[in-house]
Amino acid sequence: MSDYIIRGTAANDQVRFFAATTKEMAETARGIHNTSPVATAALGRLLTAGAMMGSMSKSESDLTTLQIKCSGPIEGLIVTADGAANVKGYVTNPNVILPANSKGKLDVARALDLGVLSVIKDIGLKEPYVGQTHLVSGEIAEDLTYYFATSEQVPSSVALGVLMERNNTVKQAGGFIIQLMPFADDALITALEERLKDFSSVTSLLDAGMTPEDMMEQLFQGYDLRIMDHIPTAYRCDCSRERVYRAVMSIGRTDIEEMIAENQPIEVNCHFCGKHYSFDIPELQAMLKK
Repeated sequence: MSDYIIRGTAANDQVRFFAATTKEMAETARGIHNTSPVATAALGRLLTAGAMMGSMSKSESDLTTLQIKCSGPIEGLIVTADGAANVKGYVTNPNVILPANSKGKLDVARALDLGVLSVIKDIGLKEPYVGQTHLVSGEIAEDLTYYFATSEQVPSSVALGVLMERNNTVKQAGGFIIQLMPFADDALITALEERLKDFSSVTSLLDAGMTPEDMMEQLFQGYDLRIMDHIPTAYRCDCSRERVYRAVMSIGRTDIEEMIAENQPIEVNCHFCGKHYSFDIPELQAMLKK
């Protein structure tokens, strides 16, 4: 089954939700970057969040970037999603290896440790919107919950998960974002808090055969659930030779002249998909003429 996101409302529109299954996305990223299990879990979580947050955009051309800079051995992560829920990302140190945490789980929190989460939204204005918060746990879902509350003033609950196979491929991945509208009543808020306390992990539910629809129906049972959209999502890098060519041109005449003087072709690697783009001396000379 291909990855997808559902978007909907519940409790007479007092709540909106996004829920996703993202196994193929996380596995594609693992294959491209050859990530260790804990790096796969961290990147898979952030990719899932990015896809859902991208689907919140009003235009498919809008871009949402999630960036984590941290003191832990993973060093940092970056994910970019467009308004169509196409997403790409990478980790600074994909090879980090750590023992399991006290619960026997992949220790994403220790891999990140202290740091800053930045959310950058480019919606076509002169300057992008940038929101920042400190990492509160390094578990990513909790950090995004804190971000929504402090930077966007939207009470939210974020759940993200990646479950690995014994051969270190991705078995399940997914998540949800639940957000309260300003007019949500106190009784609903209290009831949802209690339900979320007892709610199973996303990956255990997906591994039991449940879909994002099933998860939301279970969580919002009795609360007028309405699923409004079914959005395909995938790991997709939009790099191309033409875009990289323009990027090399943009570095300036002096730097290009230095490359030509070295009389060696240059190679540019895409961080997001690993593709290599090579430009020979005549191509560099043609850039100067342009």
